[in-house]
Amino acid sequence: MKNKNGEIGKAKSRLTALEKVTGSAKYAAEYNVPDLLYGYIVNSSVTKGKITALDETAVRGIPGVVDVLSHNNRPSLPWFDVMYSDMDAPPGSPFKPFYDNEIKYDRQPIALVVADSFETARYAAAQLKVTYETEDFDVDLRKNLDDARDPSKGLATLIKPLPPSPKGDFAKAYGEAAATYDGDFRHGTEHHNPMEMHATTTVYEGEGKLTIYDKTQGTNNSQIYVSNVFGLSYSDVRVLAPYVGGSFGSGLRPQYQLFVCVMAALHLKRNVRVSLDRKQMYTFGHRPQTVMKARFGADAAGKVTAMHHKAVAETSRFEDYNEVVVNWGNILYPAQNTLLEYQLVPLDTYTPIDMRAPGGSTGMHAVETAMDALAYDLKIDPLEFRLRNYAERDVSEDKPFSSKELRECYRQGAEKFGWAERKPEPRSMKRGNRLVGYGMSSGIWDVIALPARAEAIFTKAGKFIVKSAVNDSGQGSYTVMTQIAAEQFGISTEEMTFEYGDSEHPLSPIQGGSYTTGVVGSAVKAACKVLKEELFKKAKRLKNSPFADSEEDAIYFRDGKIYAADDDTVFVNLTDIFQNEKEDKISVTKSNVPNPLKLKQYTRAAHSAAFVEVEVDEQLGTVNVTRAVTAVAAGNIINPKTARSQILGGMVWGISKALREETLTDFKTGRYVNPNLAEYHLPVHADIHDLDVIFVEEKDEIINELGAKGVGEIGLVSMAPAIANAIFHATGRRMTEFPIHFEDLVL
Repeated sequence: MKNKNGEIGKAKSRLTALEKVTGSAKYAAEYNVPDLLYGYIVNSSVTKGKITALDETAVRGIPGVVDVLSHNNRPSLPWFDVMYSDMDAPPGSPFKPFYDNEIKYDRQPIALVVADSFETARYAAAQLKVTYETEDFDVDLRKNLDDARDPSKGLATLIKPLPPSPKGDFAKAYGEAAATYDGDFRHGTEHHNPMEMHATTTVYEGEGKLTIYDKTQGTNNSQIYVSNVFGLSYSDVRVLAPYVGGSFGSGLRPQYQLFVCVMAALHLKRNVRVSLDRKQMYTFGHRPQTVMKARFGADAAGKVTAMHHKAVAETSRFEDYNEVVVNWGNILYPAQNTLLEYQLVPLDTYTPIDMRAPGGSTGMHAVETAMDALAYDLKIDPLEFRLRNYAERDVSEDKPFSSKELRECYRQGAEKFGWAERKPEPRSMKRGNRLVGYGMSSGIWDVIALPARAEAIFTKAGKFIVKSAVNDSGQGSYTVMTQIAAEQFGISTEEMTFEYGDSEHPLSPIQGGSYTTGVVGSAVKAACKVLKEELFKKAKRLKNSPFADSEEDAIYFRDGKIYAADDDTVFVNLTDIFQNEKEDKISVTKSNVPNPLKLKQYTRAAHSAAFVEVEVDEQLGTVNVTRAVTAVAAGNIINPKTARSQILGGMVWGISKALREETLTDFKTGRYVNPNLAEYHLPVHADIHDLDVIFVEEKDEIINELGAKGVGEIGLVSMAPAIANAIFHATGRRMTEFPIHFEDLVL
């Protein structure tokens, strides 16, 4: 069956744009629910210890307060006293809110005040008197590096593989190298700051049935979590999240506001809403602080011969959260002697969670700085140095790439940027009192394959509907899925209805890892294909059907009709099929199940090359990213407009990561000291200048039915290292700590 309308590949505006800009889109804390109670969470004021007393007297005496829930009076839960997890849980025992009187980390949730208004609940929460018995704590990663250990293995390592075994003889190759680089790197803690803060509205439907509006990146994940923890039937728990105001990983795991909101609703048999404020957004998960060692060696011809990359990251005392930090370098550059190490240090913090390009955005800083430093040492252009070390095959696992157009990213990106105009010597380019630097970096992000399901429907009224539980956290997934479905039936996106963000729809994995388009989109395509086959069979059975003896490759769908491929005057109206049908719709559900044996034979990755110009003020040490180009090879680009926005967002985050973003910790109190948008620095419009995106043509018939690799992370991983390299070119100083501070650059 042929497709003739070509919705895939069109630059379409987001289909939800009008609702979002006019305010009609409803988010988790905005649904109009009758008879609603409001919960406000009380957080601990100590970092570690035990609660010895909770004095609720003053709180319960406040008019409007309905209840106070804590470990003292929480309901008994079927799964609460055993290990439970979710789709994104790392190895270990997940944090259990209100489980007992133990305080595991600073600002841990310890109680919920429920009242008839949000204002009353917040005021009353401040009146709760808590007495603690404190204990010694430790939140300082660098002080505990000698206690680092290998991560625990678990199912999580299937998606986040641990480093490969050492290869060759690193020490010998490094000692014999013509040029070497030895650098120590540090990445500070970062926290998610999406526009929409985490919230849950739970509607108690009676008899244990719940409808939940949640800030989540996976309606099915929240549904599974709630059902398991509270001992409810999956069919009695419905989770909806059609609009999500950004997540970037913070919504992958169910956060504690979901737990306490559902607990209160079931306990009180009332509708309850729990919203976190901005400060509370710093009380669950974060990008972990990480320290790294990078030692690279190259021969006189400019070939990397030795590669040592070690990372030590923080985790909590109760889970082993790991990231893929050190694996990337040897996939990009085929060194034959490697030593790649990754370790964890348990600290008295909450478990870190995925944050856009987890691991990759950390590790590539060390890899690309080392590559840049070797290029300067050998007096080879940094771009030429990377080309001399171009990997035609993934030597780290001895596999071919399913596709790889990084070389073309280098060529097109350099040409667009004007890399050839760069003067090679550091501090050789100036504008007034500002030093000018050019820097570049490679980028890589893996392509993950997971199963997903979708339902495709054609109604007697002539409407096409496709359903999936998948979320859209702002990336444009709703628009892209609509395009994929519309193309299959030869109709426009305006004529296709795509229903999403509802756990009652067919199962979808959590939305993350840049895999949603390829994974869920392939399920959508598969369901549409099966529906087309079913419709064609029914069309063949119509009385006097012109397609009675036709094969599938002899027809195509367009505008609600089936046409003969070689004669547009021969067609059947699809609604005529219902002459022989008792039902008023025809529906099919289909799964996209990847072939692991086939996929395992290849390394599957998107690639990028970022080129950056910076200006550094000699007197003040301020850095301004004046322009940047990122060239991306990510397979089939379903919607160039929304994909470009994803890459631009990643580039902006790269600027933020390199120059702005950091959560500061007071090691004496164990507390984050800047949990707000006034002191947690993010870029504003004045910080962002000329950014451009190139999509390099790339065909991949291995990764999925669409040949789509995803673009959520690949725009971030190469940007921050390119900024650091540009600063070296401008100043002659290597930047090995992110974010870069003014004092590092006062010359």
